[in-house]
Amino acid sequence: MAAKRSSKVVMLLTISHSILLYYSHALKNDEFFEELYVKPLESGHVYFHFQFTSIWNVSFMNPMSSNTIVSFPSLLGMFWQHTKLQELHLTQTQGVWRHQIWGYPIEDAAPGAELWVWFKPEVKDVDKTWADLVNAVSGLFCSSLNFLDAKSTVAPRWSFKPRGLTPESYAASSEYVRYGALPHEVVCTENLTPWKKLLPCDSKAGLATLFKADRLYNADYHSLTVHFRPICADSKCSSAAVELTQSLLLVVDATINNNRQQDWSLRKVFGQPLTSQCPLASSSRVFVDMTDNLEGKKFTLSPQPTQQQEFLRGGKHRQFSIYEVGEFTSIGKALNIAAQHESPVQYGMVSAPPVYAHRYITGYGLENGGISCHIFNTIDAYIPVVYMDTLPWFTRVFFKSVTVGNRGRNVPYKVHYIPGRDRERSYHIEMAFSLAPMSVTKVSFQFERAFLKWTEYPPDANHGFYINSAVISTILPTASHFTSLPLNASTIVQILNDSSTQFFLRLHTESLLVSLPTPDFSMPYNVICLACTVVAVAFGSVHNLTTRRFVLLDPATTKGLLARLKGLLSFRRKKAPQTPASEETESVNVKSSTEQKETNLPTVE
Repeated sequence: MAAKRSSKVVMLLTISHSILLYYSHALKNDEFFEELYVKPLESGHVYFHFQFTSIWNVSFMNPMSSNTIVSFPSLLGMFWQHTKLQELHLTQTQGVWRHQIWGYPIEDAAPGAELWVWFKPEVKDVDKTWADLVNAVSGLFCSSLNFLDAKSTVAPRWSFKPRGLTPESYAASSEYVRYGALPHEVVCTENLTPWKKLLPCDSKAGLATLFKADRLYNADYHSLTVHFRPICADSKCSSAAVELTQSLLLVVDATINNNRQQDWSLRKVFGQPLTSQCPLASSSRVFVDMTDNLEGKKFTLSPQPTQQQEFLRGGKHRQFSIYEVGEFTSIGKALNIAAQHESPVQYGMVSAPPVYAHRYITGYGLENGGISCHIFNTIDAYIPVVYMDTLPWFTRVFFKSVTVGNRGRNVPYKVHYIPGRDRERSYHIEMAFSLAPMSVTKVSFQFERAFLKWTEYPPDANHGFYINSAVISTILPTASHFTSLPLNASTIVQILNDSSTQFFLRLHTESLLVSLPTPDFSMPYNVICLACTVVAVAFGSVHNLTTRRFVLLDPATTKGLLARLKGLLSFRRKKAPQTPASEETESVNVKSSTEQKETNLPTVE
């Protein structure tokens, strides 16, 4: 018996050792990082940015060379292996980011849904591959991306360059890139659930345990992002890897129901503190931006952070308080990061970022209209920008009306214009120009509203039709209000080591709502009702005359209502059961008495 037990123990140890070796080898093939960036804003809001990064160390040119996946989502791994996809960038946003008072987010997104993709050079039919891709992504994330057909898809030339590892000759061509947006897309829990399922720990452990739908969707701003791209596996870029970044952006107003206090904590915002770290995460950290709270003049944090670090980025000093989630939760304690302010929030002038924009509809009536976009430059330096605008086919843009005004007339360096085609293609405008120091540049153009067929109107036609946000790409010489990651960075911690002097920025304007000539849909309803009534009356009369059979009846043979009732009563008496002899005599006496009374009654003729 002892020998059998020892053999079983040896077998179990061998199996467990092989499993550990397997997973230790697998963990070398992929890594996972979870991070949370928190920044109190001057307007009284608090900005939360969750980022989950999975890196799969596999050959990008030969994805079948490694089939071992632990933290990288196997669904996306198989999806990438069987498609010729170079990069994929998807954002689903509810709300509008207010650059003028909130500064810049780590990941800027347009209202609604936005998708842009780079395909591999071996793709022969890009349009067909794009159609298949949007249907697959739509089903994967429970969204309406399948409506991104040829009428709402463009190929940007300068605005959306590859963000991953690509050859220069490939990045210079716009043949393999496609961009589409749905500004009317509504983001809800149906999008959050499949997004969470891509995380290695789902929402069972780690930072994702804070994702409660009733808390997230009460925020002023909410955005889900998915970025998929090839990167360098090491500093020398001797091999390539695949990176998947999932981000959740949240802006909440901490002063609501808090007596004008800007105090916030994880428990107040998300309903619970952090109690665990994802076991598959190489690191789990929380970064609190203390740049606007130098020397603790505004608020104090509790508990004390693991470390505090100050660094210089783009001429601006930044200070962070860093929490290691594993160190707090490993001993069984919950991590509830809280900020306590000494006084109520004071609303005043908020310093504007270097570049921001405002876009609106011009004109009146339902025949002609226009769009104007004001781009503000608040620093004393020239800033180059690339402006991209896409409009649906039913807003017919006049190219001769496109103007760029900045202290007089400013001619763009380059212009890329593709005219739209009714019911086939949208209008696409891209322009490159410079923003003068401390000035406002106005971009404007005119369009004509088209008449739609009555089947092309949505159910809420009087609500209007949405127009995509304009996209502005630029390079800033300063890091003021800038929180984005470097282009070659994967995690938030790499911001601390950023020594760049120029910072790439892409921001989106507001989406617009334009009214089109809309017919009175109640008139067809009234006509249909009237026509159906007339047809029913006429058809019913003719049908009765042609299908009924008329028969002559003798009025003398017809029975009235009284006669019918008497016949019915006599029929029931005949079917009544026979009574016994004792009762029969009583019935006879009663009958005789009734007959006697009837003889005394007067007769009526």
